[in-house]
Amino acid sequence: MNEVIPVRNMRNPCDTKTSKRAEAMRKAGPAELEAALTRGRTQLLSLFDGFERGLGLDGIRIAQETEVNLPLWELGHIGWFEEFWLSRNTERRGGSACDPFALRSTSVIRRADALYDSSNVAHGLRWQLALPDPAATKNYLAEVREATLALLRDGGTSDADLYFFRLMLFHEYMHREAWHFMAQHLGIDLGPAMTGRAPRSAGATGSWDVPGGVRRVGGDDAGFAFDNEMCAANIKMPAFSIDRAPVSWGAFLAFVDGGGYADDAIWTQAGRDWRRHNGVAHPRHLRRGPGGWERSQFGQWVPIDPSAPAVQLTAHEAEAWCRWAGRRLPTEAEWETAARLAIEQSEAFEWGEVWEWTASQFAPYPGFIPHPYRDYSQPWFDGRPVLREGSFATVQHMKHPSYRNFFPADRSDVFAGFRSCAGH
Repeated sequence: MNEVIPVRNMRNPCDTKTSKRAEAMRKAGPAELEAALTRGRTQLLSLFDGFERGLGLDGIRIAQETEVNLPLWELGHIGWFEEFWLSRNTERRGGSACDPFALRSTSVIRRADALYDSSNVAHGLRWQLALPDPAATKNYLAEVREATLALLRDGGTSDADLYFFRLMLFHEYMHREAWHFMAQHLGIDLGPAMTGRAPRSAGATGSWDVPGGVRRVGGDDAGFAFDNEMCAANIKMPAFSIDRAPVSWGAFLAFVDGGGYADDAIWTQAGRDWRRHNGVAHPRHLRRGPGGWERSQFGQWVPIDPSAPAVQLTAHEAEAWCRWAGRRLPTEAEWETAARLAIEQSEAFEWGEVWEWTASQFAPYPGFIPHPYRDYSQPWFDGRPVLREGSFATVQHMKHPSYRNFFPADRSDVFAGFRSCAGH
C-alpha cells in the first residue's frame, strides 16, 4: 500500500452533511422510513399538480418523445412499483435474495401490470393506453401506500426486512428528479415542491492533488446499496489531480466563444457525429441575449451565472472541453476516491449540484449479482458512461459517494456537467 500523504485542510462546505444524510437513509429503520415516505409522497403529488397546471390537460397530453414520459403514466407506475415489490410480493422479506419471479397476488386495480410494468410496456405504447384519470390514479397510490405502511409497522427491522421499503423510497425519489428533467424540457415550472431550479455557484476553486494509495470503491454491505454498487473493493490508485468543483459556465463558455464547437480535432468521432446530426453550435437551452449568454430555466430566460456549474451538457461536450483545456475526465474510481477522501480530511471537493460525466463505462464490479429488480442495472451494461453524484434536483438522501448513474453519452436533458482531471 502506498503511503497516504496528507494534504492541506480546507473548508468542505456541504458534502459531509450530504453524505451522512444519504448514509442514514440507507440504514433507516421503520419510523424514519415512514416519515420519509410521507414527506416524499406529499412532494410527489405537488409536483404532479404542477404538471396539471402547466399542461392544462390533466398531465397526460404531451407529444411523444424519447426523453419524456406521460406524467400520468409515470404517477401510476410509481404506485405500481410500490405495490408490486411490497404488498403483492409474498417473498419480500427475503430482501435482495428474494425470487423476483415469484407469483404475485392481485393488484387493487384491474390490469395494473398491463398498464404500468415498465419492463413490459414499451415507451411508445404508453401514449396509447386507456389510463385511469388523475383522481383514480391518486386513489390507487393512496390505497397502495396504506398497505405499505401497514406492512412497515408490522414487519421486521433487519436489512432484508426493510430492503424493498428502501428501494421503493429511492425509486420514487428518482422519478421526482426525472420530473424536474421533464419540466425543464417542456418549459414549465412545477411550483414550490421542486427541489431546485438551478445549480448553485461553487465556493471552491482550483485543483486538488490527490495522493496515491489503496482506496475503497463501492457500497457497504450494511444497510441498503444498489446492486451495481455492491462488491466493494480496495484498489491501488496512483496520484492524480482533480478539480475541486465542476467546470463553471464561465470556463465552458470560453470554449464556446473560442470556436470549440467547430474544431473537429478536439471531438471524438462519436462527438463529431452527434454535433453534425443535431446541428449543435452551443449547449442546449442557451442563446445569446442583449447582455450576453442566457439560459432557459423552466420556461424563463435568465442570464448565465459564470460561476455556476455548466449544466445539461452531453458527455461529448465534456470530453471536447477537456481536450481543448489539456485535461481529461476522471474515472469513476478517481471521482469516488476524491469524494471519500475529502470527507475524511475535510478537503474542499464540492459535488451534488450537477451530475458529473466520468471516463468510465457503466459495467458490473467483479462479483456482481443482480438484485430482484433485474432491469435496474443489468440491461444497461452496454458501454454508456457513468455519471456521479447528484444534481440540484436530486433528493439529498440519494447523494451518496458510491451512487452510480448511467445515461447514453448524447443525453442532454439530464442536469449533468463535469469536472476535469490530470495525472495517470
